[in-house]
Amino acid sequence: MISVEEALDKILSSIEVLGTEERTILNSLGYVLAEDIVSNFNIPPLDNSAMDGYAVRSEDIKGANTASPRILKVIGTVYAGMVSRQEVVEGTAIRIMTGAPLPQGADCVVRFEDTDEQSREKNPGVIGVLKEVPAGTNVRRAGEDVPEGSLVIKKGTVLKSAHIGVIASLGYGKVSVIRKPHVAILATGNELVEIGNPLPPGKIYNSNTYSIAALVSKYGGIPHVLGIAPDDEELLIRSIRRGLNTDMLITTGGVSLGDYDMVKDVLANMGKIDFWTVRMKPGKPMAFGLLNDGNRKVPHMGLPGNPVSAMISFEILARPAILKMMGIKKFDKPVIEAIMESTVKNDDGRRVFTRAIVERRNGTYYAKTTGPQGSNILTSMSLANGLVVVPEDVEIVRPGEKVRVIMLDWSGEEF
Repeated sequence: MISVEEALDKILSSIEVLGTEERTILNSLGYVLAEDIVSNFNIPPLDNSAMDGYAVRSEDIKGANTASPRILKVIGTVYAGMVSRQEVVEGTAIRIMTGAPLPQGADCVVRFEDTDEQSREKNPGVIGVLKEVPAGTNVRRAGEDVPEGSLVIKKGTVLKSAHIGVIASLGYGKVSVIRKPHVAILATGNELVEIGNPLPPGKIYNSNTYSIAALVSKYGGIPHVLGIAPDDEELLIRSIRRGLNTDMLITTGGVSLGDYDMVKDVLANMGKIDFWTVRMKPGKPMAFGLLNDGNRKVPHMGLPGNPVSAMISFEILARPAILKMMGIKKFDKPVIEAIMESTVKNDDGRRVFTRAIVERRNGTYYAKTTGPQGSNILTSMSLANGLVVVPEDVEIVRPGEKVRVIMLDWSGEEF
């Protein structure tokens, strides 16, 4: 039995970043950029107005105030998307809209509010400026956002919505990204029945496939559901081979010490198993290895059959592997310190991950268990927003003690 850190190191050392693909920018959200994005021009391309107002020469409006306005001749109007052919010379002004290029000769923009425009309906040919402003006022400089030739977005960046907008502003329609992994998911066990079918006595519905597929999707992978493989070696091998055309195979069940837990034995004959027990609770029977598929090695995650064990093993060990495949380098989920409000016992020296509800009250985090912590109680996961971590050498956590909590779902509104 190996530690959680050893298990994760073995997994990540066997996982490689996937290849690249070209995607339209609207379909690249959440992908990792595989190329540097460099600007071929300035943004904005020209000096432009940050306000609706009048483009003027600052020296023409020195000393201007409401008692002594500076009267200027209005020689034109320029709108966003236009370039004025007129030049602002001494004693003149050009009416200008936000985003419009600054006319030649002007060095500032006076807002409409700082002029007497509204009182000059009968004489629109001139304008009175009621406020002195220095050169550069309300002017956006060329290249202020993005200078020509600059590195705008670095290779390896996880693309967010703002990145998509920046890329569009540079004229890119497509980008090169690291593709997302296709993950095959296979449940094993004679006790399982597929949802939608009658439930005979002694059977249970196959929930693992769906919770794990949902987690794969949540963290960016593309799930491929293979269904259920019974405890029959030939049928199991056939089902596993169906999943070897993907980037990763995840099985649930069949890796403990039961008489019919044959998955690890079948996998050992199809490749190499690096480990099959981890010092964690729940999640001890967790296998990892590489399966042979011709010239390819397909990573295999053998998750436990109990539904909570499968989900926690995925969060702790499979999730980082999927993120690495996508080119993501930071795998840690948010971890907070909280005051425990329940008792948690650790009776066998494993690292315990306790399902918990975390709340923030008066600036302090508090955690309490979701109730019974059996590895079969899937509703305990649906109630949890965090996992309280009880180290291997801690036998009991009492109410009032501080604990570390791995946040499963982090909501800014709640926290």
